[in-house]
Order: sequence, then structure tokens, then C-alpha cells
Amino acid sequence: MSTPVALPPLIAILRGIRPDEILEVAKALVDAGIRGIEVPLNSPEPLVSIRRLTERYGNECLCGAGTVLKAAQVDAVAEAGGKLIVTPNIDRAVIARSVELGLQAVPGFATATEAFAAIDAGATALKLFPASTYGVQHVKALRAVLPGTKVFAVGGVGAHNLAEWAEAGIDGIGFGTDIYAPGRSAAEVGARATAIVSAWNQARGSVHA
Repeated sequence: MSTPVALPPLIAILRGIRPDEILEVAKALVDAGIRGIEVPLNSPEPLVSIRRLTERYGNECLCGAGTVLKAAQVDAVAEAGGKLIVTPNIDRAVIARSVELGLQAVPGFATATEAFAAIDAGATALKLFPASTYGVQHVKALRAVLPGTKVFAVGGVGAHNLAEWAEAGIDGIGFGTDIYAPGRSAAEVGARATAIVSAWNQARGSVHA
């Protein structure tokens, strides 16, 4: 088993992206300072996009798949070069296979019970999803029992409310439509990503000041 590539604090979720636009959008993200890119498996030809993404930017950022629901999909993502496996739920088989292949396993959770089940299965980080439903107070309460585990907030988090999540002790954030939506130009994606990176750096600076 190889050591997983480091998990960056900001991950762009490119749900619906096509293989013919992945590289242009990825360049905009990397130029803006984003070092994590997720292609959900319910996107058009996701494995093609992941392969192109990892071949071009695999040395500059952590690339992989989201909405991974089965262990067999983990193998397919790994074969395409992906190093990141993100799920909307807790599936022990998916987590275990990801860990076995040396990939970052970031399953979705909501409760303390789910969090510890994921950790027990080998998860390298946790994804509070959907974050907007549970809120920052939920994170603050969970942090008391998850001091050594990285927790990401995904769903309803953007530049407008990023500061309150950083203050709550979140380790990272996954951004979907706040960064990318089908039909959005690479230039706009880059501008949105730049604003988010700036907001994150400012928020983290305020927390540690």
C-alpha cells in the first residue's frame, strides 16, 4: 500500500464537466491556487476526464472522483490515475478498497456514529454533507470528539460564508456550483476560484491570528 497524496484544504467539485473541457477548466483552477479537483462519477465520461486530468495535472494537485458508491468504481478511478475517492455516504467496502490502494478516502457523514464508523473503516478524512443542513454549530460540537480527524464541509459553502466555517474548525471545504456549473467558462471558473482561495486564506489568517 502506498502513502496517500496529501489532502489539500480546498477541493473543486466539477459535477457535469465534459472531457473536452476538463483541461481548460483545470488550468484555471490550478492557476487560481486550487490543489484538489474532484470529478463526480455521474458526470459525462468521468473516467476519461479523470485520466486527462491526472496525466496533465497529477503532479500539481490531488485529482480523483466523487459520488463513488461501489468498490469496483474505486478500482476504475485508480486505473485512470485518480488519487482521491469522495463519497456521499459511509460504505466500508469503498473506504477499505481506497485505503488498500493508497488513495485518499473522504466519505460523507452526518452523525458521530457515522464518523466513527468511517474512521474505523480507515477513512483519511470526513466530509460533512450536506454541510448547510447541519450548520457550523454541528461541526463545533463534533470537533470535541474528532480532534485528530480532518473534517471537510461540502454543500452550501461558498466565499460568502466560508469565514464562519473556518472559525468553526473545519479543515477544508469542497466547492461545487460556487466554482463550477455546466456551461460556465474556464475564465469565470478561474475568477470564482481566485475569490474562494482569497477568502479561505483571509479566514484562516483570522482564525490563527
